Amino acid sequence: MATDSTGSAATPRVLRQDDWDKWYDTLVRGFGGVPEAAEERELWNSLTEFDRSLGVWDGAECVGTAGAFGFRLTVPGGASVPAAGVTMVSVAATHRRRGVLTSMMRRQLDDVRAWGEPLAVLTASEPAIYGRFGYGAATFHLNAEIDTSRVRLSSLPAGTDEVRVRYADPTEVLDVCEAVYARLVPSRPGMLARQPGWERLGVLDPESGREGASPLQCVLAERDGETVGYARYRVKPGWEVAGPEGTVMLKDSAALDPAADAALWRFLFGIDLTSKLSMYGRPVDDAWQYLVSDIRRCQPRLRDSLYVRPVEVGAALQARTYQAPVDVVFEVEDAFCPWNAGRWRLSGDAKGASCERTADPADIALSVRELGAVYLGGVSLSALAAAGRVREVRRGAVAEASLGFGADVAPWLPHGF
Repeated sequence: MATDSTGSAATPRVLRQDDWDKWYDTLVRGFGGVPEAAEERELWNSLTEFDRSLGVWDGAECVGTAGAFGFRLTVPGGASVPAAGVTMVSVAATHRRRGVLTSMMRRQLDDVRAWGEPLAVLTASEPAIYGRFGYGAATFHLNAEIDTSRVRLSSLPAGTDEVRVRYADPTEVLDVCEAVYARLVPSRPGMLARQPGWERLGVLDPESGREGASPLQCVLAERDGETVGYARYRVKPGWEVAGPEGTVMLKDSAALDPAADAALWRFLFGIDLTSKLSMYGRPVDDAWQYLVSDIRRCQPRLRDSLYVRPVEVGAALQARTYQAPVDVVFEVEDAFCPWNAGRWRLSGDAKGASCERTADPADIALSVRELGAVYLGGVSLSALAAAGRVREVRRGAVAEASLGFGADVAPWLPHGF
């Protein structure tokens, strides 16, 4: 039980609107204390869902924060599933190791269950923290810094030359870009259907966040008058004795087909007075990797991204489909949410699935953390079994289930929250 400075129980309570500034100041201090730009702070204020946000208070002082956005998450098969986007989690350094975080996680997961949302998801500032609460790393993303003076694009898809790329004001074409994004959401597990207001995150451009680069720039990819893609980026000028060495800093891009995607990459590779293209948070199967002449000079780096926690195991597993037939009994360990513990029979294929309690013998034993890690198809059961984190009870069961849990494309979280 969390306690305050007097030793009394400190219980998380729902955030009141008039407490937001103090609550948010606690969060900012927990992440280093660097003040945010006014427009950034205003955006997060407008996005905060007060009835889904918690604070722990020691008298008049806020000492713990946690929020949960109401998202819809694409899962394998294309369904859009309700998911609590856990965010804004912090504990004051003066109140560490008093159970503050555990009390917020306990209340939050109980709330998520009561809301009828089968999944909770988060991005972790410190990955070691959340495993004990049942969150498993389910998606990864790719960062890269490409030497565009030495790396070229080759074998561009047919139709690339038919795509026109033109400059546009990022805010003026925001609706057009959002329409492209919305068409892509059902096609890739891990993507979030953006709720009203979240589109502003894509054009948030405080000067303090530019790292010496230009204001945000945008180009549209068009074919026959239709927008088929976009890219938003900054340019950071740089000069050496030998000449210009600027960097293109890609914020995000999206395209509806291979030719539009290639046209955008060709533009980004060829911006005058630059010799580097820096990108962060791209899908691990991003197509540019298969268009470049020298992948080694692109310096690709893998990083963990979205962590998934099944809140209701049965509802979560039957919300997605399976690329190969699956009929398996899981023995699930879940000490933090004991309603999930026990045996579950999952039967499913590409058309649908069911997952019910059973008394049948287990085929595979694992914790809810591992179940979250494999949920979106980006981590395989076989890999976790090889690491000793999944135990095969029935011979051959892991290989059978692992094939079914896979996804045709890598899961990807397109932006943080």
